[in-house]
Amino acid sequence: MSAQSSHKRVKARAAVIVVTYNSKAHFPRQRAALDAQTYRDFALLVWDNGSRADQRPVAADYPDDAIIIQSEENVGFAAGNNRAAELVEADFIVLLNPDAFPEPDWLEKLVSAAEARPKTGSLGSTQIMCDEPTRYDGLGDCYHAAGVPWRGAFGWRVAEISPSTRTFSACAAAALYRSEAWTAAGGFDESYFAYCEDVDLGFRLRLLGWDVQQAENAIVHHIGGASSGKKSAFAIYYGTRNRLWTFVKCMPLPLIILLSPAHLAVNVAFLLVSPFRGTGIATWRGFIHAFLGIGRILRTRRFLQKQRIATIKSLCAAMSWNPLHILSRAPRRAS
Repeated sequence: MSAQSSHKRVKARAAVIVVTYNSKAHFPRQRAALDAQTYRDFALLVWDNGSRADQRPVAADYPDDAIIIQSEENVGFAAGNNRAAELVEADFIVLLNPDAFPEPDWLEKLVSAAEARPKTGSLGSTQIMCDEPTRYDGLGDCYHAAGVPWRGAFGWRVAEISPSTRTFSACAAAALYRSEAWTAAGGFDESYFAYCEDVDLGFRLRLLGWDVQQAENAIVHHIGGASSGKKSAFAIYYGTRNRLWTFVKCMPLPLIILLSPAHLAVNVAFLLVSPFRGTGIATWRGFIHAFLGIGRILRTRRFLQKQRIATIKSLCAAMSWNPLHILSRAPRRAS
């Protein structure tokens, strides 16, 4: 793509990547947050996904040394991050949503945690709601064995529970990936476009033998849904399709056999409930397109499962098995 060809590879200890899409309103606050970071050995790459002309980032919107890459099309959150990551040589790839505003020591805490945990391929951040700072926006992504992901502790009061190091996958709104692990896994699956791509990557990292944890003291304040809208048809469609693909692609065969009845039951429940939630059309479209694309997913699955290092026991331990946790958005508890 022409957006890539004009830029040389950037070298830094950490590369912070921000993928924007009509996100202009958030640039001043994010710039201030990045300028205030206590950890300075990082390169900043801003990839804009074909925003409207008046929404595109310019040099004044970000710190002076930021590299801004303008794509003329919206290639999706997954591909945008992948293509920006190809432009850097860094020990750590750090993803940050344009509507996520880190505290001054956020990057320092992430890098420090990564250095102290060499077997950890990915680290998530503690996310606080911007509009309600007494509540969590998430403590990492949880994954139920029936194939249902959710953001742990979403909406829970900060006073209810302290963040821990445990999670199934790092929420990509503010996450660090060890470059070695990112490369081994191949980054995000670009066919996902957006939504659940971070859960899929976290699952694949675990299959390859990497641990995934939270850097509990690395804190960001997150708006969430700023580009696509919370519970929008866009989010429901991609979330539904990609959730199905992740279960089929990543779950090892013994667990597929064991858990398929539960997976079928929970998806039937989603379909039946969707009309009453006003998401029926988007949910059904997601299911239909998931099945239409299943051939590629099965081919990817065969390759992925041949590479699996993780034991069934370790994968089971990383997942949630209590169905009530889905409804309560329970986080992963400390051991």
